[in-house]
Amino acid sequence: MTMTTTTAMPVGTESQLVIAPMLIVLAAAVGSLLLGRHPRTRAAVSLAAGAAYAVAVAAIDWYIVLAPDAPGIATYQVGDWPAPFGITLVADGLSAFMLTMVAVLGVASLVFSTRHLPGGEGRSYYFPLFHFLALGVTGAFLTGDLFNLFVWFEVMLMASYVFVAYSGGPQHTRAAFWYVTLNLLASAVFLLGVGGIYATTGTLNMADLAQRLADPAAYGLEPVPVVGLLGLLLSVFAIKAGLVPFQFWIPTAYRAAPPQITALLAGATKKVGIYAIIRLSFTVFAGAEVAVDLQLPVLDAAIAGESPLPFVGTALFLMAAASILVGGIGAVGRDSMEGVFAYSSIGQVGFIAIPVAIAATTIDPTLRQFAIVAALVYALNHTLAKGLLFLAVGTVRAATGTSRFADLGGMAKRSPPLAIAVFVGSLALVGIPPLSGFFGKFLVFDAAARARAGPVIVLLLVGSLLTIAYATRLWNQSFWGAETDAVETATVDSVQVIVLVVLAAAIVTVGVGFDPVYEFAETAAEAALDTEGYVDAVDPTEPSELAPSSGGDH
Repeated sequence: MTMTTTTAMPVGTESQLVIAPMLIVLAAAVGSLLLGRHPRTRAAVSLAAGAAYAVAVAAIDWYIVLAPDAPGIATYQVGDWPAPFGITLVADGLSAFMLTMVAVLGVASLVFSTRHLPGGEGRSYYFPLFHFLALGVTGAFLTGDLFNLFVWFEVMLMASYVFVAYSGGPQHTRAAFWYVTLNLLASAVFLLGVGGIYATTGTLNMADLAQRLADPAAYGLEPVPVVGLLGLLLSVFAIKAGLVPFQFWIPTAYRAAPPQITALLAGATKKVGIYAIIRLSFTVFAGAEVAVDLQLPVLDAAIAGESPLPFVGTALFLMAAASILVGGIGAVGRDSMEGVFAYSSIGQVGFIAIPVAIAATTIDPTLRQFAIVAALVYALNHTLAKGLLFLAVGTVRAATGTSRFADLGGMAKRSPPLAIAVFVGSLALVGIPPLSGFFGKFLVFDAAARARAGPVIVLLLVGSLLTIAYATRLWNQSFWGAETDAVETATVDSVQVIVLVVLAAAIVTVGVGFDPVYEFAETAAEAALDTEGYVDAVDPTEPSELAPSSGGDH
């Protein structure tokens, strides 16, 4: 499908669809909070809201993005205040692709939670927090301005703070302390970057910002500081995505949070960081007229270009390479299922960041779009596979009381469907055909090959070998061999297993019927690169009406 540039849409059907997912999860959060003394009704309302959210996202996918006569992009101006003064929500191919991942994994985690609510039914705040977490993620994907991106990050993080400390033990409190400390520091840096961008450009609306950076003379702007400010924001988004060297919060936080929340943290909230990097780098900042020439004396190299993208790409390459190695090596040495998957998440996000780095450093528009497609397809596979595997940790722990390799063994004999689901999820991480992981990994390798990046291909091969090593070790020690005492007395929840089997089926379906998925990812990549279409859809006020008299004063 080819993206088309559109003018600002009237408040009609497509426009109302943009805000629908946010209204649904907000109503669910408030409603489940008011039903605190009615656990069954609260769970039923949460499940209904999850289904409604999925329907709303599917409607956005079809009516705004994928249908033959779809506009490709739709906006919603909160309170009918025009951009750039009001709050703008934007749904296009990129945001719709990310929301689809959240919808699939969110429904699975909700169903799982109704079968095994951590802390018992007395934890009346679990479902409200779940929906507020989903609200923050949804708002981040739909917002059209930087300040509200900061706000939705904070909504998402406040809910996740509680979930990391949810179980209340000393190790959970310690994990929550470091998680909160790091993210508060990141939030301060984020706010500093946002303030600097406003002081430099006089706006925070993304469409207006892209418009001003593309023609700084018309607004009397000096765009050079944009590179440094974008660097601040990149560090914040790298923390959210869990890229090295900002990854150290992940193992403790993922072990501390309930498994169904960890599935959402790994499968959905990490993608907010990746989304923000793609959206700001390619939709907003790519058109900035900034000559970059940074010397790297230690490496005897330089970062040069006519936009901030080479700087972004170089930083991402370094962080992604370190993530693949640190995550893979760390996963090989863990002694529990959640430990392996936590470090695996660090490594796997490196596979997502590599093609984004390729897209940022290339000047070939075809390769740039293809690399973003590769990143999105791999992100989808990571959401499905890692969501399944963390939910499987919850199933195993609920059945046996442990997830340590020393206490497990023979789970394949005890519950063949559970074993098959975990096997499929593990193979998806490895990249075995015809699963979704094969296409994700193939596209990443293909992007590196098209960029003629030999060292990157070697790095990807090493990361793939490490993935095979830790996936094989986990399978042999947890699901193969003789049954241990904990496994012999285990009672596996059938509904939880059904959730895992459905996710495994989704992994197979995405791989077997890959063409529509690729077309959706291609549409999302086109949306990320279509700055003109994004600006036209939001339709910020004309330059003559907003241009400051001098500098960036506004």
